[in-house]
Amino acid sequence: MSYAAGMTQPGESATDFAIPATHQVSNQPPPLDDFDPLDCDPALREALAEHGQSERIEQLRPLARQAGSATAREHGRLANEHPPVLHSHDRYGHRIDEVEFHPSWHWLMERAVSEGLHAAPWAPDASEGAHLHRAAGFYLWSQAEAGHGCPISMTFASVPALRHTPELAEVYEPGLRATNYDFGLRPAANKRGLLAGMSMTEKQGGSDVRANTTTAEPLTDGSYRIIGHKWFTSAPMNDLFLTLAQTPAGLSCLLVPRVLPDGTRNAVRLRRLKDKLGNKSNASAELEYEGAIGWLIGEAGRGVRSIIDMVSMTRMDCVLGSAANMRIALSEAAHHAAHRAAFGSTLNRTPLMSAVLSDLAVESEAAVGLAMRLASAIDRGQRGDRAELDLLRLALPATKYYVCKRAPTVIGEALECLGGNGYVEESGMPRLYREAPLLSIWEGSGNVTALDTLRALHKQPDTAETLLAELDRAAGQDERYDRSLRKLREELGEPREERARALAERLVLTLQASLLLRTAPTEVAETFLAARLDGDGHTLGATGTRSDVLLDRVTPRED
Repeated sequence: MSYAAGMTQPGESATDFAIPATHQVSNQPPPLDDFDPLDCDPALREALAEHGQSERIEQLRPLARQAGSATAREHGRLANEHPPVLHSHDRYGHRIDEVEFHPSWHWLMERAVSEGLHAAPWAPDASEGAHLHRAAGFYLWSQAEAGHGCPISMTFASVPALRHTPELAEVYEPGLRATNYDFGLRPAANKRGLLAGMSMTEKQGGSDVRANTTTAEPLTDGSYRIIGHKWFTSAPMNDLFLTLAQTPAGLSCLLVPRVLPDGTRNAVRLRRLKDKLGNKSNASAELEYEGAIGWLIGEAGRGVRSIIDMVSMTRMDCVLGSAANMRIALSEAAHHAAHRAAFGSTLNRTPLMSAVLSDLAVESEAAVGLAMRLASAIDRGQRGDRAELDLLRLALPATKYYVCKRAPTVIGEALECLGGNGYVEESGMPRLYREAPLLSIWEGSGNVTALDTLRALHKQPDTAETLLAELDRAAGQDERYDRSLRKLREELGEPREERARALAERLVLTLQASLLLRTAPTEVAETFLAARLDGDGHTLGATGTRSDVLLDRVTPRED
C-alpha cells in the first residue's frame, strides 16, 4: 500500500512532521483605524490659521478623531454594504412611500446633525468664521463616509433659499437649524429636527431646468397643487423639498413637505430608487407629484433666482466632499506605502512611488487650501464684503469644475498605490473610487459649471478684476506662476465657449498656486509649481518631483 505525500505512516504521529507556515502574515500594513485626520492634515490647520481661525483647530479635534475611528469607519462600510430599501406600501396595502435605512446610516446622520454640519452657520448667534468652521468640519467628517453628506448638504443649502419667503422661514428654519436628528415622516411641528432636499431634475431637461414640465396650480388658500415627475431626487425621506415647477407666472420654486401640517401624507409618490454607480448608502429616487401641496418661495416666475443660493452652497459642498474623498484616499495610500516594503525599503521611500505620493499630496493640499479660502469668502460675503462675493461668483463654479474633475484621477492613482490590495472591496478603496465621479455630476456637471464660469464673466465683468487682484498678491515670487497668470489674463480678456474648460482649469490652478506660494511651506509650493505649472507629464508622478517632507506631512501617524 502506498501513502500520499504528507500522510503519516503506521505508528507515526502527524506532529512528527513540520507543517509549512504558508499563512503567516507579513509585510502588510496595520489597519488604518483610530487615526486623527486633523493631525496628518497640516494644510487644513494652516488654512484655518491663515484665515484667523486658529482656535478652531482644537475645537475640531474630537470630530476629527471620531471620523478616523474604527467605529466610524465600520459604520461607513455597513451603510454602503446595506443600501436603503423602498417600501411603497405597508402590509395592509396602504401607500406609505418610505425608505428604510441601515442603523449605521442613522448613526452617521445623528453625529453630523449633532455637530451642526447641516446648519450651524445660519444660527442667529453664529460666531465669526462660522462658515469656515463648518466647512472644515464637513470636510473632516465626510472622510468617514460620503453618502450621508448629501442630506446634510441640502439641509445646509436650503436655509438661504427659504429666507426668500420670511413667513415660511419662520415656520421651518428653527427645525432645520436644530441639532437633533429625528428620522421619520411626521408633521414638522411634531419633530425635534428637520432635514431638507432639492427636487429639480426632470428626465427631459436635466441641468436645463427651464425645460421642466411639472406644473403648480395656485389654489384659493395661497398654496399650490403640484403635478409632475422628478427624475432624480436624493434623500427622499427628508422632511421638505425645494421644488421647481411651472406656475402661470413661469418657473417657480415651492416648498413641498412630505407630511402636511394636518398630519396627512402629501401626495409625493416614490416610484423607484436609482441603482447608482456609487453613493450606495444614500437613497436617490424618482418621484411623482400627484397633486402634492406646496407653498411659493420667493417670487412666482423667479424660481431659478430663488433657488440659486441653494445651488451655490451645495456646489461649495461638492468641492469639500471631493477634497475629503481625495484626502482619505491619500491617507490610505500614504499609510500603505509607509508600511509596505519592496526592493529594499518601504514603498514611500522608493523614488517613483515617492513621486506619485508627492503628487497626490500636493493635489490634496491645493484642494483643501482653496476650499477653505472660498469658505472664508462666504463668511466675509455674509458680512457685506462685495469683493469676496464677486470672487465667489467666478471662482466657485470654476473650482467645482476642476476639483471635482480631479477626484476620480487622484483616487484611482491612490488605489493603485495599494496594488491588488486596493482593488478588493475589503480595502475600502473601490467604494471611494465609485464615489469619485459623483460630485462632478451633481449640482452641475463639468460643462455646466465651466459655462457658469463664463456666464459670471459676461454678467459681471468686475469679477475678473476682483480675481486678478487676489492673484496679483503672489505675483513676482516665481516665474512659472507669473507665466500662468499672464495666460489667464489673456483667457479672461477673450472668453470663448469652446475654451470654457481650459479657462476654468487655468483659473483654479493659478489660484491654487497663489495660495500655496503665499501660505504653504516652500517645499510644498515648489512641488506644486513643478508638477502643475512646469510639468512635462500628464499622469500623476510623471514629473518625478518628490518630497519626503511633504510625505511626512500627510502620512497618518501611529497612536
